[in-house]
Amino acid sequence: MAQSKSGSAVIITGASRGIGAATAILAAQQGFSVCVNYLKNAKAAEQVVENIVANGGTAISVAADVADPDDIEKMFARAQLELGNIGGLVNNAGILELQTDFAGINLPRLRRILETNVIGAFNCMQAGIKRMSVLHGGNGGSIVNVSSVAARTGAPHEYVDYAASKGALDAMTAGVAREVAAEGIRVNTVRPGFIYTDMHAEGGEPGRVDRLVSQIPLQRGGKAEDVAKAIVWLLSDKASYAVGTCIDVTGGV
Repeated sequence: MAQSKSGSAVIITGASRGIGAATAILAAQQGFSVCVNYLKNAKAAEQVVENIVANGGTAISVAADVADPDDIEKMFARAQLELGNIGGLVNNAGILELQTDFAGINLPRLRRILETNVIGAFNCMQAGIKRMSVLHGGNGGSIVNVSSVAARTGAPHEYVDYAASKGALDAMTAGVAREVAAEGIRVNTVRPGFIYTDMHAEGGEPGRVDRLVSQIPLQRGGKAEDVAKAIVWLLSDKASYAVGTCIDVTGGV
């Protein structure tokens, strides 16, 4: 069965910062050509590309809204044209909003969360499967969905809507993995815990990880690179028998 090879192209959504950027850099070091997707911050995305190229890798940056299927089709087409065979996809793009109790979540906010975190991943997986599936002339590949420990904990008093979106992503991963395994595509999930990224500032508490360190058995917050290592392992041939699984990168939470 064909699997994602180093030397093939991987599309990483939300790759201008945090876990996505760390994954893009590590994937390039492992021999993948990388499409660095971003929504608004072109400068940050280009800095990731420059880092990769300066170290001998191959990368491009492409702006696309993962919630827009037309944007996604254009991104995949460009990546395939400029980087070659698409052998990997990392659904990392995700958003959250200000911390609040469940009663404070309104429908517009919930829809925004689901549009990016669930529908965005749905759009990208459909586009990726069409290109990777051996039934459609592809060479197989690997899809890694970036979930969250919130899918298990529910994130009470903070981000129940975000947690729900990640629970949906876990369920979608389980189903799609079993549908497309025979088509040469492995689909898996990585579930980060409390990781030092600027996403916490968007939720209104930049120092959230430090506040929660005492609850982590490992007694430290995670780094984006910790998560990237798990993602890139699942992209690689080293994980060739991993299908529909989830790797928790949580420090024991």
